[in-house]
Amino acid sequence: MKFTILNNLSRCALTALLSVSSFSGVAVAELGPDPSSVRINGISYAGSGCPAGSVSQNLSEDAKAFTLLFDSYVAETGPGMPLSLARKNCQVVVDLRFPQGWSYSLFTVDYRGYARLESGTSGQQVSSYYFQGQPKTGNLRTTYYGPAERDYQIRDTLGLDALVWSPCGANRALNMNTQVRVTAPSQRRALMTIDSIDGELKHIYGVKWRRCQ
Repeated sequence: MKFTILNNLSRCALTALLSVSSFSGVAVAELGPDPSSVRINGISYAGSGCPAGSVSQNLSEDAKAFTLLFDSYVAETGPGMPLSLARKNCQVVVDLRFPQGWSYSLFTVDYRGYARLESGTSGQQVSSYYFQGQPKTGNLRTTYYGPAERDYQIRDTLGLDALVWSPCGANRALNMNTQVRVTAPSQRRALMTIDSIDGELKHIYGVKWRRCQ
């Protein structure tokens, strides 16, 4: 699979909010590392939902959010449409650099988008993530059912026991596998996007920091 590499901070919209975490026995409540020491070293992506040149990135000045913008992430099905259009996916690899002695984990995911689903159809967003070299995977899933036609915003939250933490003592890339798909009986139409109000495709990921012990 060919990956497209991003190295410049440019436009905005998948936003990861970095926040305080406190876990008894494994972490100390902290504000997180010095914002000036957190940066995105690079992002690569590949998939039917993110063709080359269709994704851009931004890291906020206070290091509290990073954002990925998808230009074309739409799944649709209907009479005469090929099955390949009903499912779109994108694998994103984020190389987030930060000081030694810290670890982080995704804990929420927000979606903004649009769904146009006829009766009997459905649309689903799925995301999973893991750190390179780590066996544990976090998973989030949301499903909509027709009839429906509206913009939407969803927040899913991982339980504390499901959090996947970056390993201490090493900067390992974060792998995020996302997909949007629709299903429909014969002669029914369904469309679902990951899309912000201004038409830009958007995921928002919440992140927790903790100190390594």
